Parts: sequence; C-alpha cells; structure tokens
Amino acid sequence: MTTADRDRTALSGARLVLPGGVVDGDRLTVEGTRIAAITSGANRGTNGGQPEPGDLDLTGHTVVPGFVDLHVHGGGGASYASGIAEEALLAARTHLEHGTTTTVASTVTGEIDDLTRQAAVLSELVEDATLAGIHFEGPFISHNRCGAHRPDLLRDPDPALVRKLVDAARGHAKMLTLAPELPGGLDSVRMLADLGIIAAVGHTDSDYATTLEAIEAGATVATHLFNAMPGIAHRAPGPIVALLEDERVTVELINDGVHLHPSVLDLAYGTAGPSRVALITDAMGAAGMGDGLYPLGPLQVRVENGVARLVEGGAIAGSTLTLDVAFKRSVTVNGLTLAQTVESLCATPARLLGLADSIGSLEAGKLADLVVVDSESYDLVAVMRRGRWVLGGDRFPTVKSV
Repeated sequence: MTTADRDRTALSGARLVLPGGVVDGDRLTVEGTRIAAITSGANRGTNGGQPEPGDLDLTGHTVVPGFVDLHVHGGGGASYASGIAEEALLAARTHLEHGTTTTVASTVTGEIDDLTRQAAVLSELVEDATLAGIHFEGPFISHNRCGAHRPDLLRDPDPALVRKLVDAARGHAKMLTLAPELPGGLDSVRMLADLGIIAAVGHTDSDYATTLEAIEAGATVATHLFNAMPGIAHRAPGPIVALLEDERVTVELINDGVHLHPSVLDLAYGTAGPSRVALITDAMGAAGMGDGLYPLGPLQVRVENGVARLVEGGAIAGSTLTLDVAFKRSVTVNGLTLAQTVESLCATPARLLGLADSIGSLEAGKLADLVVVDSESYDLVAVMRRGRWVLGGDRFPTVKSV
C-alpha cells in the first residue's frame, strides 16, 4: 500500500449536502487534508452507484461540512477566558467532538491587562491552527444589558483601548462586540472596519437610529440577536429591526431552546434568510459536561438541567449548547431544510470569516472537514477534521482514526 493509499478515504452511499443541493449516493474522496473529488454515482462505471470495494459504506447517513462556531467561550469544563493554553485546547477538543471543526474563541469582560494576556495565549493556538481567531465580547458593552459580564469591569469603547486589545491578538482578532451608543462606539466601529475586523453590535441599549449609524460605520454582525438588547416595540423598533432588515448584517442565533423561542428563530430566518444567519453556541465551560458550578471569566455560573445562570442575580450566562444539537434542533424542531441548516452552520460563518475558499461546504479542493449524522435521527455519528477522523473510528472499524 502506498502512502497515497493510506491517506485516501472514500465515502460512498451517504446523502451529501452540497452547495448545489442534497444528493444521494455520490462518492466523496479525501486525499490528505482535502476533499479530492465528489463523483456522481451515475458516473462511476459498472457499479451502479454502489460503494466500490474498499470504500466506507455510509448508507443511511448524511454527510455535511464541519460546523463553524463564531462565538463560543468554552466547553469540557474549560474556558477560553482562563488564559491557560491547556484549558483552551480542552474546550476546542470538546466542541470538535461535537462537529465544530472551526472555532473562533470568545473572551468575556475582564480587566484590560487580563484580556491582553488571554489574547496572547489564544493567538498561539490560532497560529498552530487549533483556533480560527479571537472574538472579544466585552468590556465595551452596556451596563443595562451586560448579562453575564461583571458590571464594574465594563468600559466605554475608547478607540485606543479597543486598539490595545486588537494589537494584543497579533493579527488574529476576528470580531469585537460593542455597544455603539456608548462614547467612542461609532468611532471604534469605523476603526475596526478599517482594520478588517468584524464589528459586532451586542449587549447594547442602542435605539433604531443609532444602530443604523453603526451599520453605516461598518458593523456587520448582530451578537446573539434578541438576547441582551431591547425588544421590538411598535413605536420603538430598537436594534433588532435595524439589524434584521439590513442585508449587510449577519445575525447570530442561539438555537438551544432556552435563549430563543422556536417561533422567534423562525421569524429571524423569514426576515434574514440562511445566508445571513450564523448559528452559534455562545457556550461556556459546562458544554459537554453535567450540571454544577462553573466559572465564566470572573463570575460564577450554576448549571441546572443544562441551563446556565449566574449564581448572583440569575441572568442567563451563555449556554451549554454544542452545534450538533443546534443542527438537530434546526431540522427537527424548526423544520429547516438540510441545505438551510448547513448554510447557517457552515457556509455563512465561513464566508463572514473570509475562509470560504477552504471551509464551509463540501467541494473538491476544500479542507476535508466533515460531519456524519444519522439520516433518520440526525444524531452525530462521526467527525473528520482536515482528513483525519477525530470521532467515529469505533463506529466504522475500517476508518482511520487519530
């Protein structure tokens, strides 16, 4: 057997969710770290679309691209805000085993110097390809909508302070969430846009007009839309309507059944469409774990029945969601099509991050980041990242595992 043979995996018999639609029985071949080819079953010689000898038969399964999470604080009992590389690795591995092959690590409000130290640690993990970037959530947010952020550590978005955090990330800052109504907010949005960093509107008390100003200044993301911002009133539409109606804005949604009622998620999809919705976890350290007490930055969180709330005050404190659960809920609860769900979990966030040439869809030449689910239950079965299986080797004995 040649080295090329050892590094080649052919998947046959599965339903594939491709950019052009959902197909059954096509053959997906992986060579090294990338997808080498996707071949129609009708064009595979005499085998009539059946798995070729040596192929992995995935009949009864569906293959989708690896999930992309723009906004996640931790998992597996670990936090990206700890400033400890081993914890960040554990968090990333936990979500990887639930299908997230591309992760942007999110911090939480803290002292500026602490955040710069966290950024230095996380930057090293971007450089070794464990993470895809850093998202600073806080401290430049509204006291009135701070949620699970410590109020005494909040700061106005002075562009100099914002730039200090960005510089600490050594070119790996992907997104920064701020409240544009605060002093310096709009100037910081402009600066971030000029630097090529996503300015996200979130944890805000902004009104409709100010939110429109932020979008004109360059804001392109709504941080967990509906949560930690004023609701819609018929004479005061607030930030939600402004963010939903502008085609330049991608809206984050947390589909865990806690943060949003299913009808609210349906409303967002009906207005923005899957090309402007990015499904995220906003997960904290309890993701992949059980109930108990967990840190979230400098705050303590109690998880009961899978719901995370601050010990002091009881505010919802992120989620315990993983994206495989968001995938299943989107299809089985919200009735989204596979194509719509995959667009919001994969293609839309990949495009937003500027990574659509290498991830976000099943296409020849792209990285072999794959998720395999059962075609009936939509439960997770296997995960491949960059051509190597990180989950599922025991389910498929012929599959090479890490």
